[in-house]
Amino acid sequence: KRLPTTAAQQVKALITGVFTDHAENVLIFGKPGSGKTHLLCAIGQEIIKKERSVLFTTCSMLVQELLQAKRDLKLPGMLKKLSKFDALIIDEIGYVQQDREEMEVLFTLMAERYERGSIMLSSNFSFSKWEKIFKDPMVTAAAIDRLVHHSVIVELNLDSYRMEHAKNYRKMSGDSNAN
Repeated sequence: KRLPTTAAQQVKALITGVFTDHAENVLIFGKPGSGKTHLLCAIGQEIIKKERSVLFTTCSMLVQELLQAKRDLKLPGMLKKLSKFDALIIDEIGYVQQDREEMEVLFTLMAERYERGSIMLSSNFSFSKWEKIFKDPMVTAAAIDRLVHHSVIVELNLDSYRMEHAKNYRKMSGDSNAN
């Protein structure tokens, strides 16, 4: 009920899972608490029902695993393992600041999946701020270029569900500081 009309229409199309057949990406942007993670999980659950394989991970956890695989000289094997998923959900890209080496392994994953497998991601940052994530203008441009080429972009310009819920709870409980 909270989804803007355009986003609701996009979600109806996405839950068919057809985007994974074409290795298209789903990029969800919005403010904290707008429902990005919830929406990614809901789409993921629906496409699992349609026999698509999905992996959910936070960006921070994924980057640490990729970095460890690189240090252990097992990065190609890990990338191959991840390639078996029809969709890879990467939640909260840019939420935790990472260093250059960490972002290089994330870019490597994105480059490997380009036109081979779907990436579904959420971010609080618009593309104009992604240089803060990838630390380098060229890498930033290349990452955005690959992600956007075949993608559905969903914008959730909504207020925080949690804040809205907390205000309503305080009002119902008679808290005078609910404004």
